[in-house]
Amino acid sequence: MNDVLPADLDRVVATLAPLWPDLAAKRLFLTGGTGFIGRWLLEALAAADAAHGLGVEVVVLTRDPASVAVKTPHLAGRFRYVAGDVLDLAADGSHYDFVIHAATDASADLNRRDPRRMFDTIVTGTRRALDFAVAAQATRFFFLSSGAVYGAQPWDVTHVAEDWRGGPDCAEPMNAYAEGKRAAEMLCGIYGRQFDLDVVNARIFALLGPLLSLDIHFAAGNFIRDALAGQTIRVEGAGTAVRSYLYAADLTVWLWTILLQATRGATYNVGSEEAVSIADLAARTAMLLGGTHEILGRPDPGWNPGRYVPATAKIRGELNLAATVGLDEAIRRTASANGWQQ
Repeated sequence: MNDVLPADLDRVVATLAPLWPDLAAKRLFLTGGTGFIGRWLLEALAAADAAHGLGVEVVVLTRDPASVAVKTPHLAGRFRYVAGDVLDLAADGSHYDFVIHAATDASADLNRRDPRRMFDTIVTGTRRALDFAVAAQATRFFFLSSGAVYGAQPWDVTHVAEDWRGGPDCAEPMNAYAEGKRAAEMLCGIYGRQFDLDVVNARIFALLGPLLSLDIHFAAGNFIRDALAGQTIRVEGAGTAVRSYLYAADLTVWLWTILLQATRGATYNVGSEEAVSIADLAARTAMLLGGTHEILGRPDPGWNPGRYVPATAKIRGELNLAATVGLDEAIRRTASANGWQQ
């Protein structure tokens, strides 16, 4: 199943009602439109267009347009999907008002197995997208970055802010994803100054919600998957790592607001401040969905066994945005979208 919940979509469209007219008759180009974040952006825009008659035109870059037509025919019938890879992206001779670069392979397996490819995909892909935006005379370029750019968050820093000057260990290949995002942000800064390109940036932290794959490396999704299957939720490590999870509907409101309202050059953390240890997350998921959990206590194999929790005072103060769906409800709604019945 894994569908967007209609109530969530209705709330997103209603919340952004004052901003949707800014997209009327505009042209957008989107990379990463078939991923979790891209799908939510497009689902919301399609619903808003149906409600408000925006007449917005969107071109979505994808490796497999035929697959999109099968999996999401309602989106394939509304937006134009073009075949291509961001690594080979070149100007198409058209003007676009907005270019949204959301294409990133966030695979932990790729990061571990082929870090050079991970780094190249992020950095080269971002440069191609920036060149595309310059050629298209885009009004704005929106880069979807990651909270990973901050590196290891000190335990005494409960919530990391945008002005944190830490960073990943650049000699550790496990940090290829994080360093790739840092380099991509540098490219955005260069293009902003050298080519007068209006760039805004979202540093996205952990997420939860319908459309999220439950079978990849995200602990929250894995725990929900196991609970729905009637299996014991297992924490491979000690469970001391701390995360927070922004719900997808809130994420969607935040991203469209950043695109349309942020000042030029702005960078915002995008995530929840509701911190939870992985051990407590497993226990809460079992309690909410039914089932049991256990802590295996093995060495943590992940890139970040520490804290990964943003400060969001900047986006709250400047764009009046805040998380509206708490962790427990996010777990319930994600499970519901995957067939769970309370």
